[in-house]
Amino acid sequence: MTTILAFLFVLGVLVFVHELGHFLAARRIGVRVLTFSLGFGPKLLSTKRGDTEYAISAIPLGGYVKMAGESVEDPRSGAPDEFLSKTKWQRFQVLIMGPVMNILLAVIVMAIVLAQGAEVPAYHDQPPVVGAVKPGSPAEKAGLQRGDRVLAVAGNEVATWDRFDMEIGTRANRELTLTFLRDGRTESATLRPDAQGKYEIGDIGVMPDATPIVASLVKGDVAEKAGLKAGDVVVAVNGERMVQRSQLTEVISRNADKPTDLTIRRNGQEMHIEVTPQRRGDRGMIGILISEPTKSFKPGPMEALKLSVQRNIEFSGLIFKTLGGLFVGTTSPRQLMGPVAIAQLSGESAQAGWIALFTLMASISLNLGLLNLMPIPILDGGHILIMALEGIARRDFSAQVKEKMLLAGFVLILLLMVTVIYNDLTRISWIEGLMPWRN
Repeated sequence: MTTILAFLFVLGVLVFVHELGHFLAARRIGVRVLTFSLGFGPKLLSTKRGDTEYAISAIPLGGYVKMAGESVEDPRSGAPDEFLSKTKWQRFQVLIMGPVMNILLAVIVMAIVLAQGAEVPAYHDQPPVVGAVKPGSPAEKAGLQRGDRVLAVAGNEVATWDRFDMEIGTRANRELTLTFLRDGRTESATLRPDAQGKYEIGDIGVMPDATPIVASLVKGDVAEKAGLKAGDVVVAVNGERMVQRSQLTEVISRNADKPTDLTIRRNGQEMHIEVTPQRRGDRGMIGILISEPTKSFKPGPMEALKLSVQRNIEFSGLIFKTLGGLFVGTTSPRQLMGPVAIAQLSGESAQAGWIALFTLMASISLNLGLLNLMPIPILDGGHILIMALEGIARRDFSAQVKEKMLLAGFVLILLLMVTVIYNDLTRISWIEGLMPWRN
């Protein structure tokens, strides 16, 4: 139930804001709006005020604003309050305002989220210097080593770990060139990122140096008895350097009932402490809560707004790069998500709290705004393209020509929807089990 309610909330807000943009722009230039509907299909609730019917319809996967004289097939009287009676510049304003409202919503919601502040990993905005390389990973096979400073991924400069993750994450199972600095020399390596998780996020198996810290201990448990203290930095386990919290957890887990040497740093001094992880179920545990170096992040309102604009610009570039990658084969279609996956993410985010849910909403709103600007007939960007082509041709296209263009756009969108829904279904284990070609 949480998943359904969260999905309807997110989708409802995004569709309402998008259609509100069209509605307000239409009313501003004097176009008569016949219907403002959230959802498609049969109307469940409706009320009429003035010339406009406001409705909630049965299929909650979108919405629409119906304007008088909106298309050449609609009955037209030539009245000045009909959409096609307006100039191309005025119609452009109506079409563009839906996507613009979604982009503005993304900026505002992200600014609200950022203004709450957070504890963030200290390495996120640091240069991507390799702290460790996972055994058997693409990075190890390509010869990367601890201390290598990654300069570029597939020709794109990466100044921070955040940027590095973005560039690698969208290139699962795609061969790429990694440029890095080693001992003052610029070198390069060719590798193919593995696909991780149900969304097939690219990963080459390198980790930043974020040495895990003992945040607290369970009183009377193995770690406390061995002499560990809160604040100890765990440098290595059995000589293997620790650079991530997850790495330390994994090593302790697989060493159940085995004497294990911990190299720790306390007050600037390194020392060795031996522990024997106690077997609990199928894993070893020593009774510690592990954290990583973090830094406080609490911007003021204007700084949060500025950061939101910067992040949305970065995300926009990533979205366009991902879409472009679909056409040239550098992005896997498996990374596309449809309504089922969005519903799942909405439910998971709602359970994690309103900040996670609003972060997801901002991301989807930005995607919705940019996708609607694509020059595909049937989308807002497609209608804008048709108007631009008519302006270049200095004449309006016939109804038949427009119908063919819209049909081509509909087929393309339909193929995209089939792809994303198929992706969504294959991420549900019991449904994937019914697909013999995936087993």
